Amino acid sequence: MTVVDINIHHLPEDLFTNEKILNGFLSTAPRGFGEIATLGTADDGRQQLILEKPAGHQNLNYVDGDYSVEAKLAVMDDAGVDYGIMRVPVWQEWLDLDTCRAVNDNAAAIVEKSGGRLFSTACIPPWGGKENIYELERCIDELGVVGVQLACHYGQLYLDDDVFRPYLKVLNDKGLPVIVHHTPLPVEWKSVVDYTNLRREYGRIIDQGIAVGRELFSGMFDELPDLKLIHTMLGGNWFASQQLLTPHKPVKAESLSRLDPTGGDRIRQYLDQNIYFDLTHPHSWGKKQIEAALEISGSDHYMFGSSFPVFRSWMSQGVDFLKNEVDISDDDREAVLWRNAKQMFDLPI
Repeated sequence: MTVVDINIHHLPEDLFTNEKILNGFLSTAPRGFGEIATLGTADDGRQQLILEKPAGHQNLNYVDGDYSVEAKLAVMDDAGVDYGIMRVPVWQEWLDLDTCRAVNDNAAAIVEKSGGRLFSTACIPPWGGKENIYELERCIDELGVVGVQLACHYGQLYLDDDVFRPYLKVLNDKGLPVIVHHTPLPVEWKSVVDYTNLRREYGRIIDQGIAVGRELFSGMFDELPDLKLIHTMLGGNWFASQQLLTPHKPVKAESLSRLDPTGGDRIRQYLDQNIYFDLTHPHSWGKKQIEAALEISGSDHYMFGSSFPVFRSWMSQGVDFLKNEVDISDDDREAVLWRNAKQMFDLPI
């Protein structure tokens, strides 16, 4: 059975040796807002790029050598993954346009060297200025990207904010699918930083859930009806919340209206037409949870992703889990393993 992984992380292969690109990563993380980017050494002696917030609490580690085309293809071969879609994990929240150009160029080089097995997404600041749109058009026309990537928030602004509307309007009009990667922490983060798993896993889940909710309740898809957003981390477990958060009108009159009972049909329409989910390293979530997600939100709304190379085993375990452990139909299995990705990104596979 064909397998497409839509969540393979990409960084420039020369990140640790190209002083200009490395400075682009180190200097753009906003230290004034508590994001501390430093160089360090991993246990095996390789260089790593570390992101902390606050100081002493690591949220991100990029290790030299994990992002080469050879490393990607070797793990894909071992895991039984035929094709992969690359995106920059997390750091796009801050990258400037010049650094994004270098990131896009290297992604295109990796695609070329992969022999048709890897595809790239455009990494661009989402502010809608003409230079950013020119880079988007270059990525489409010259580099052959299959989609665009965004962070689920930039600073304190989620994607429903009006500042992003001009850029999102361009993406809507061009019909480009958008992968919305999580950020290390939600905007309101202080309650989750003290414990490692709460910070490095649940913080990302919370952030995606908030992002999806804001997109749905804002009504932004009325203006952007063709925009398709694919959120990581199962959209912050959105399948478990959508029934609760979809407005329901009370059967009888209440003495006090504490919830907005309107708009349920519209939100369900947005969920059906505009919001999709990255089935991020699915074995980590549990068999019953994944089966419930596919039943509730529909198997046509999920695509397999491994988050390689956070853990190399996540790719092989995720593939094996979807092929052999979850109780779903063969049609649903094919949908989440490759067919949805092929259709969403128009992949030539």
